[in-house]
Amino acid sequence: MSAPGRQGTALVIGEALVDVVIHPGQEPVDIPGGSPANVALGLARLGRDTELDCWIGDDERGRAVRAHLEDSGVRLTPGSDGARRTSTAQATIGQDRAATYVFDLDWDPPHPAAAEAGAQPPVLVHTGSIAAILEPGRATVEQVLRDHRGTSTICYDPNARPQLMGSPEAAREIVERLVALSDLVKCSDEDISWLYGQDADMESVLRGWLDLGVAIVVVTRGKAGALALTGSGLRLEVPADPDVVVADTVGAGDSFMGGLEDALWSEDLVGADRREALHAVDAAALERIVRHAAAIADITVSRAGANPPTRAELA
Repeated sequence: MSAPGRQGTALVIGEALVDVVIHPGQEPVDIPGGSPANVALGLARLGRDTELDCWIGDDERGRAVRAHLEDSGVRLTPGSDGARRTSTAQATIGQDRAATYVFDLDWDPPHPAAAEAGAQPPVLVHTGSIAAILEPGRATVEQVLRDHRGTSTICYDPNARPQLMGSPEAAREIVERLVALSDLVKCSDEDISWLYGQDADMESVLRGWLDLGVAIVVVTRGKAGALALTGSGLRLEVPADPDVVVADTVGAGDSFMGGLEDALWSEDLVGADRREALHAVDAAALERIVRHAAAIADITVSRAGANPPTRAELA
């Protein structure tokens, strides 16, 4: 099924790794994952031309990650398999079906512009999570956003991982610098609580991000659904579907993020030349965008692992 919207490529820069998933009473299972890799996977399954700049090893796990992504149409940038080993994230699934993580990471990706000199710039660039914070690759991520700000819609998901991101104060400085480069920012209520404190007023934080120049911010709140705010003053709440049976939450936020980006594409709101239109998004379009993302995330959480739907499944 073809994807609506303009021709063009999504460039995702961020970690691809192996989730070692542990369910209570079961043997661990290796599943390719990583937040940005999951976003790339979701976009490709929805029919978007997608390239991932990551940092995996040419080892058994790295080859499994590559095959997993390429099977769904994701291309890896040259040099993405130059790591000494493929990173892992141990994901323990609790009785509430939520996942907690312990990481073993190496992050030093190539700069994709150097690898693809002369290529057409992407219409959309996505990053987030560990890749945007962890040295030494963090600087490469920020430079990629700066390099593409003049040509591409910039999308960012802080996706806080407290075990790896140091103090909230140090992480917040980097997060806000990347927010200021972005057109679309998606986060969770847990991200806000960790970055700004349990007593932080969530909407005040989001409006602060909008003041930095973001067009749309969306926060997911679990069973409370999603909240979207725009720089033009729109406010939208989309409730969670109470009928969704949750298998686990692995990849839920990533699927939601990919759904937001896919919806922007369908609404002809990607590319720097559409930045003004994105800032002027109307209420009806904003609701279509957020509901599209929620529908995709609902499918993902209804089955095990980060397994986002294809466009045909969504239809």
